[in-house]
Amino acid sequence: MSEKKKIKLNKKIISDFLLNNAMFIIIGVVIVYVAIKRPTFLGTASIINIINLTAAKLPIALGVAGCIVLAGTDISAGRVVGLTAVVTASLLTNVSKIWPSLTQALPIPLVLLIVLAIGALIGFVNGFAVAEFSLHPYIVTLSTQLITYGLILIYMGLGTNNGMTLSGMIDPYKALITGTLFKVGSVVVPRYVLYAVIFLAIMWVIWNKTVFGKNMFAVGSNKTAAEVSGVNVKMTIIGVFIMAGIMYAFTGFIDAARVGSATAATGLNYEADAISACVIGGVSFVGGTGKISGVIIGVLLLQVIFTGLNFLSVNPNMLYIIKGLIILVACAIDMRKYLTKK
Repeated sequence: MSEKKKIKLNKKIISDFLLNNAMFIIIGVVIVYVAIKRPTFLGTASIINIINLTAAKLPIALGVAGCIVLAGTDISAGRVVGLTAVVTASLLTNVSKIWPSLTQALPIPLVLLIVLAIGALIGFVNGFAVAEFSLHPYIVTLSTQLITYGLILIYMGLGTNNGMTLSGMIDPYKALITGTLFKVGSVVVPRYVLYAVIFLAIMWVIWNKTVFGKNMFAVGSNKTAAEVSGVNVKMTIIGVFIMAGIMYAFTGFIDAARVGSATAATGLNYEADAISACVIGGVSFVGGTGKISGVIIGVLLLQVIFTGLNFLSVNPNMLYIIKGLIILVACAIDMRKYLTKK
């Protein structure tokens, strides 16, 4: 090979590396910049806060990731979180404004089963519509997003609540979610971090060690080929969306106690964060590609960025612009990788 060709090849390798890893490079630069400007950004309290935020957002990201592996998405995720959060908050209080006849909180396991059933039901509706009628997941989940938001508003208006914020949840429930798991110095790591680790382990096993997981990736890669190979495509799609709905419900159950209240705005734009995290972590919209470790990295990096921007006192409204740019750039990089392979 001539010297000229070697130089050209090396330039292409460097160029491809920079383009394919542009998002990680940008994030790395941001982290270094924030750390220089605000040294406390890398302090114990800040790092633990980032871990806590990552744990809180991980379940919904894991749910959305499965839908993206199918070459789809789920934009109803945030509203499902909101619905399950307000249901949780309304049932785990001794004075329920939504259910005035409820003189004491329901048992915590029962409430958890109720919200999981709600999440699974919405997931089933999404999956059934996509699988049975071959509708695009975006259209289906846009519809259920609006329907779910309407249900939240109606539910919040029941009884004597009149749409007001729900709070005053019982101490055992709050302790179950936000109670101390352990401390790092004087900084508390709450119990929901442990639950996030458990969800993570379960999803890793499902994705990597089960027939269902293999079928999910097969359907995402090539639906027709998967069907010819004997995969029940419809049941796989429905199963993925049900699994996603259950993860959203877990997020809502945790969020009500983590935030300490629930409103009609709870869960707003959570799906944007989840989708951003997935695409950063390499879960491809092309379908059939993604790893649990990538989802973790994506959620973690996203929380690092947002925390860093807060340290720099960036206008909170700018976060929406930044999220949009992250999704756009990450998807462009992902599509470039796909076209290069093709």
